[in-house]
Amino acid sequence: MASLGVEAEQEPLLGHSIPGSREWDIIETEEHYKSRWRSIRILYLTMFLSSVGFSIVIMSIWPYLQKIDQTADASFLGWVIASFSLGQMVASPIFGLWSNYRPRKEPLTVSIFISVAANCLYAYVQVPASHNKYYMLVARGLVGFGAGNVAVIRSYIAGATSLQERTSSMANTSACQALGFILGPEPIFLPLLRCLMQMDASIHYFQFYVFQTCFALIGEKGVTWDTIKLQINMYTAPVLLGAFLGILNIILILTVLREHRVDDSGRQCKNINFEEASTDEVQFPQGNIDQVAVVATNVLFFVILFIFALFETIVTPLTMDMYAWTREQAVLYDGIILAALGVEAVIIFMGIKLLSKKVGERAILLGGLIVVWVGFFILLPWGHQFPKIQWEDLHNNSIPNTTFGEIIITLWKIPREDHNEGPTGCPVEQAWCLYTPMIHLAQFLTSAVLIGIGYPSCNVMSYTLYSKILGPKPQGVYMGWLTASGSAARILGPVFISQVYAAWGPRWAFSLVCGMVVLTITLLGVVYRRLIAFSVRHGRIQE
Repeated sequence: MASLGVEAEQEPLLGHSIPGSREWDIIETEEHYKSRWRSIRILYLTMFLSSVGFSIVIMSIWPYLQKIDQTADASFLGWVIASFSLGQMVASPIFGLWSNYRPRKEPLTVSIFISVAANCLYAYVQVPASHNKYYMLVARGLVGFGAGNVAVIRSYIAGATSLQERTSSMANTSACQALGFILGPEPIFLPLLRCLMQMDASIHYFQFYVFQTCFALIGEKGVTWDTIKLQINMYTAPVLLGAFLGILNIILILTVLREHRVDDSGRQCKNINFEEASTDEVQFPQGNIDQVAVVATNVLFFVILFIFALFETIVTPLTMDMYAWTREQAVLYDGIILAALGVEAVIIFMGIKLLSKKVGERAILLGGLIVVWVGFFILLPWGHQFPKIQWEDLHNNSIPNTTFGEIIITLWKIPREDHNEGPTGCPVEQAWCLYTPMIHLAQFLTSAVLIGIGYPSCNVMSYTLYSKILGPKPQGVYMGWLTASGSAARILGPVFISQVYAAWGPRWAFSLVCGMVVLTITLLGVVYRRLIAFSVRHGRIQE
C-alpha cells in the first residue's frame, strides 16, 4: 500500500486509473468511485451557490435599506454588510463540529435551509411597521450563518479524496467559489454598467434594465402578491432566486450526496458518517495531528485573506487620489480590474493542479507569498512626481476615511449625479498628499497582476496543506476554525487599511503590508518541514 501511495502521488491529480486495472480494484469499485465524485461535485455546486448568496445583493443593499428605513445611515450599512462574515465566523466551527459526529447531510441541509429562510426574511423586511433595518441586519447575518457550511464542504472533500486527488479537488472548490463572486450579478457588472449609463443618459434605463441580469426589469415597485404580502421587485427578486436555488441544492444533497471517506491512499475508511458498512473498509490510522502545523496554517490563511481584503478595499480610494479619477471613472476602471483579477484567479486555480505535481504545495505557497510581497513592494511610492492636489474642496472625494457602507453609497449615487462632480485628486486634508510621490499607473497595474497571481495560489495551497496535515480523521472542527479565521480577516483587513491609509498614506500602508508578508514568509520557513501530510509524517507514505 505504501508503494501504491507513492505511485499515486506521481500520477495526475485527478488520476488516470481505469475500471479493471489492478490499482482500481485494490482501492475502490467503479460504483463507489462514481458515487464519491458525484457527491464531491454536488458540493462544488454548494460552494458556488454560497458565494452567489453573498454577492447577489451586495450592491443593492443600500438603496433597499434606504427604501425600507429612512433612519438607516452609512454606519449601519457597514454593519449590515459585515454581518455576513460575522455570521459565517460564528457558524463555521459549529457546523464543523456537527459534521464530525453526524452525517454531513444534516449540517449541510440545515445550513442551506437557514440561508433560504434568511433570503425569504430579506424579501419581507419592508413589511414590519418599524425597525426594518434591524430585520435586514438579522437576515444578512443569517445568510452568513448559513454560509458556515463552507467548513463542512471543505472537510467532506478533504475526507473523500486521496492525497493524489486532494490538490485538484481543493482547486476546483476555490474556482467554484471565485466563479460565484464573479458571476453574482451585481458586485462586478453593476458598477461598470452604472458608469456606462452615466456616459449616455439617453439609454440609461434600457441598459440598466437589460444588463443587471434582468432583475432591474422588474423595477423598484415590481409586483405584489397580496395574499402573502410578498413584493417582488429589483431588490427582492435576487434573494428569492437564491432561495429557490437553495431549495434545489437541498434536494440534490438529500438525493445524490452519499457519505464517503477514504484514507490518504484512497481506501474506504469506516466512521460514524459512513452509511453503508463494507468488509473492505479500514479503520482510522493511529497518530497525533501536528498542532504546531495546524496553528501555523491558520495564521497563514488569516494573513492571506487579510491582505487580499485590504487590497480590494484600497483600490478605489487609491486610484481616485493618485490619478484624479472621478467616482464614475474609478468604479468603471477598478471594476474592470477586479473582474479581470477574478478571471485570472480561476485560471490560476486550474494551473495549480498541474504545477503542484512538479513542485509541491509548500513551494507554491512560498512562491505565492513572494509574488504577493513583490506586488505590494512595487506599490510603494517613488520618484519626484506628485499626485494632483484637491485644493478646491476640503471634502475628501475619495473613500479611505469612510466606512464600507459609504463606499456602497458612493457607487449608488453615481448615476444620479451630474457630470460635473467637482474637484478631483488627492484631498489636501490628507497631509501626506503634499509630500508623497504618486504611484504610477504602470506600477498599480503590475502590482494588481502580481497580487492576482499570488493570492489564489496561496489561498488554495493553504487549506490543501491544512487538510493533508489533519489526515483522514474527521476535519469538521478544524475546517471550521480555518473558515472562521478567514471571515475574521475579511472583517479586519478593510478596517486596518482604511485607517492607516487615511492617516499615513500609501507609503506607510504598503510598507506595513510588506513587513507583514515578510513575517508570514518567515513563519512559513520555520514550519516548512512540518507542513507535510499526516501519512507522510507517520511513515505510511513516502513524500
